[in-house]
Amino acid sequence: MTDLAGTQLSNLLETLPGIAKVLRSPVADAIVSLVKAASGQGTFNPADVDELLKFAVRRNLMAAEEADRILHEAKQALAGILPPPPPPKPRVVPVVAPRPVHHHAIRPVAAKPPVKKPVAKAPVKAKAVVKKAAPKKAAKPAHKK
Repeated sequence: MTDLAGTQLSNLLETLPGIAKVLRSPVADAIVSLVKAASGQGTFNPADVDELLKFAVRRNLMAAEEADRILHEAKQALAGILPPPPPPKPRVVPVVAPRPVHHHAIRPVAAKPPVKKPVAKAPVKAKAVVKKAAPKKAAKPAHKK
């Protein structure tokens, strides 16, 4: 489809409001009808269920036997043969009451002093042992004879 054809189609859909319903997929119509029926905005139509189930079978989302059984049960429920399903149970969220705080049970936590890492010292060089030379004896004056 070219851009021109897409634009023309969009203009046609805006000009003729009823044409959008004709061009839309019957599956989409069935979904919309079922959503409206479920929300109380429309009436339930078994043909919509049939269309949606046929779609599921065509796409291999379910077996044909299961689709036939579901459609049969829906028609029986509409005829009043089957009792209506029980209303869904409200979801109960457990409320957890906070435990009472006893002030005598609260003890201040003493802060631990930071751990100091030992600083590596430079290795100590061995001192050179210098031997002192023995002091020189003063030369004895020569004896005069």
